[in-house]
Amino acid sequence: MMRRFWFFISLAVSGLPCAASDAAQVLWQRPETITTRDWIWGPGGEARAPKSPFEFIEEDRSGTNPKIRVRDSKGDQWIVKFGGENHSEAFASRLLFALGYVTQPSYFVKAGVVIGSHDLRRAKPFVAKDGSFVYARFKLRDHKRLARADGHEWSWNDNPFIGSHELNGLKILLMLTSNWDAKDARDGKGSNTSVYSKPGSADQLYYAFDDWGAAMGKWGGFLQRDKWNPAGFREQTRAFVRLAPNQAIEWGYRGKHGKDITSGISADDIRWLLTYLAGVTDEDLRAGLQASGASNAAIDVYTRCLRERIAQLQRVSALPASRAAAGARPLR
Repeated sequence: MMRRFWFFISLAVSGLPCAASDAAQVLWQRPETITTRDWIWGPGGEARAPKSPFEFIEEDRSGTNPKIRVRDSKGDQWIVKFGGENHSEAFASRLLFALGYVTQPSYFVKAGVVIGSHDLRRAKPFVAKDGSFVYARFKLRDHKRLARADGHEWSWNDNPFIGSHELNGLKILLMLTSNWDAKDARDGKGSNTSVYSKPGSADQLYYAFDDWGAAMGKWGGFLQRDKWNPAGFREQTRAFVRLAPNQAIEWGYRGKHGKDITSGISADDIRWLLTYLAGVTDEDLRAGLQASGASNAAIDVYTRCLRERIAQLQRVSALPASRAAAGARPLR
C-alpha cells in the first residue's frame, strides 16, 4: 500500500525528477503505483480522513467562499468549505495526487455536526443551530509536514520551472478540468499559487497550485464561466484542444492569465503528461468522482468527457514534435 503524505514528502528528493535546475525547488515527483483505492481516499488515505465529532475553532473569513476551521476526534485540524466548490476540489486533489503534483488531502463529507459553532457570518446559512451541515469539503491543515514558506511566491510567468514538461503539464491539467481561476502572485492576497517547506527546514521548497474550486464547469469570461456543471463541461469538451491548419496547437480555454496558461505548450509536453495520464482508467475516474460526492449522472458525464479530452490530447500529440508548434494559441 502506498505511503500517503503530501506530495510523497517522506521520500528523499535526491535521485527523484523535479522541474528545476535547483533540486531544492520541487514542482513534481514521479508518482508511485496508484490503485483505485487511492482514487477513493486521495493523498491522505483512509487513515487521515476526518473523523467526527468535529469541534469548532473559528470561522475563516478569507477568500470568497464560506469556510470554518474545525478539529476532529483525532486532533487533526481542517478547513471546511461550503458552497459550490466542494466536489471539484475533492476530485482535483485525487487527480493531482495520481499524477505526481503537490496537493493537500481533501475529502467530501456528505453530512456531519460541528460542536460549539458560534458567531458565524458567511458560513451561517450552511451550519444549522444544532451544528449540523451537509455537503462540505474538508482540507487538512498539517503544518507539521508542510507549512507556507515565508517570503516565497510564484506566478505562471515567473517561477523556476518555465519551459519544463512539469509546469506545462500542470497548465494542461488546469485546462483539462476547466479551472478558470488561475490567479497567481500577481493577484496579491487572492493568489492560488503557494510555496511550502518542511517546518524547521528551508532547504527544500515545494511549489503548488492550491485552488481547484472553479474546476469541472465552463471556462470563459465573467458571464459565461461557472463551477461543477456537468452539462457545461460536456458542452465545451469539443473545443478543448485541436490542431490548426498550420499545425499549431489551439486551446479552447479562457480564464485568468489565460495567455500564460495556453502558451508555450508543445507536443512533447503533452506526450510527457500522457505518460502518466493515459494510465488513468475509467474505473479510477469514477471512483474519484464518487468519492467527491458526484451523482451517478454527473459521474457518467464527467468520465466520458474527461476520456474524450484525453483522446484529444493523444491526437494532437501524435504529430512529430518538430511539426507541433510550441507557441500554442487559444481557439478563436
